[in-house]
Amino acid sequence: MSETLTFDKTHYYNTLKSGITLTAILHHGQESVECEVRLDTGSSHCIFKRAHGELLGIDIESAVAENIGTVMGSFKAHLHTVTIEVLGIRSEAAVYFAADEHFTRSVLGRIAWLDRVKLGLVDYETKLLLSPYL
Repeated sequence: MSETLTFDKTHYYNTLKSGITLTAILHHGQESVECEVRLDTGSSHCIFKRAHGELLGIDIESAVAENIGTVMGSFKAHLHTVTIEVLGIRSEAAVYFAADEHFTRSVLGRIAWLDRVKLGLVDYETKLLLSPYL
């Protein structure tokens, strides 16, 4: 049995960068910040650099620190609610901001992002297809 999927957005990602890299805009109150993020289907959560939260005016430590575990170890992060916009698709989401100011990577994970979109990927063509999941 075959299925047909339709998508609203097509994005060609840069293979010279590590991973599948996208631009996300985080919104909180009247503030917004644009950041480079990696699509990470293996990550449970969306995690952003501490500096992104600070630029949004968020008091990072106002939320209790939680340990986030990875294959390489664990790190502390704080959960806050923001609006994430990627390729024009916006959704309110609870995301983590790293406690350590030297944390170097921002990722879009399953909870709060992948669970809100339809995603298609044709890596051979460097093509990412995206629609909101309504």
